Amino acid sequence: MKHLLLSAIIVFGANATQACETAKVGDLTVEHAWSKATIGADRPAVFYVEIANGGATDDALINIETPAAAMPMLHETVITDGVASMPHATSVPVPAGQAIQLAPGGYHGMLMGLSAALKEGDRFPVTMAFEKAGKVTINVEVLSLRAEGPDCGDAGQ
Repeated sequence: MKHLLLSAIIVFGANATQACETAKVGDLTVEHAWSKATIGADRPAVFYVEIANGGATDDALINIETPAAAMPMLHETVITDGVASMPHATSVPVPAGQAIQLAPGGYHGMLMGLSAALKEGDRFPVTMAFEKAGKVTINVEVLSLRAEGPDCGDAGQ
């Protein structure tokens, strides 16, 4: 049943420019949402995105939701004495007039309890909740396991 639900949500055959989609909520611009293919459904997946705050007021990403995972969470990669850990983050600051990234080695979304393995070329929605701006949904492009980010021309990746 889970596989049928996810199959209804994931759009197969998407082109690579889907990761270059832009969504707006309040003063925030959300773009370049991507994930990596997974080896199986029992392994966690990641969620990366860029968020720009064009306003004069600080905001914060406080939650993510997706039908692709039973337990999506915000995490931060922290290195202490050469050892990396990924503790849960209650929020991700989005300072006024600045852009931030959920990216490898920093803040990121961790998608645990996948409904199905993520395959390169798949897409799935993620709804992001911000403290002040509210909620916005963006489609996430699944890239290869070795990807370092989408090729959107202006993404600088």
